[in-house]
Amino acid sequence: MDVFERASRTVLEEHPDDERGLMLHSPGLKIAGRFYAFVAGDGLTVKLAATRVSELIAMGVGRACEPRRGRPMRQWVRVTPADADACTAYLIEARTFVAGLDDRRPETPSTRGAEQ
Repeated sequence: MDVFERASRTVLEEHPDDERGLMLHSPGLKIAGRFYAFVAGDGLTVKLAATRVSELIAMGVGRACEPRRGRPMRQWVRVTPADADACTAYLIEARTFVAGLDDRRPETPSTRGAEQ
C-alpha cells in the first residue's frame, strides 16, 4: 500500500524511536515493541480504543479486523484511507492510543495475595 509507505515515513520522521516490523506477515509500525498499525490487503489496520473501533464500524468507515473468521479483534479496525494525509491521521491516532496504554496487567487470581 503506497499510501501507507508515504504516511509511515512521515510518522517515523516525527517519531524516530518508532519501528517498522511485520504483524500477521504484513508491514506495520510499532512503539516500544507494541504494534499500532499494519497493512492488510488494500487497507490499513489500526489499534484504537474499542469504543472508537465500534464508532468507525457504525459510521461505515471501518470494518472489523478478523484474522480468524468470526473472532474480531476488538481494539483493531480496518480502514481504507483516501490519501496519505488521511492515512497519517489514522497512524497518529493509533500511535497516541498505544503510547497511552498502561503496562500494568490486571490482577489475576494467581497473582492476588502472592505476598502473603
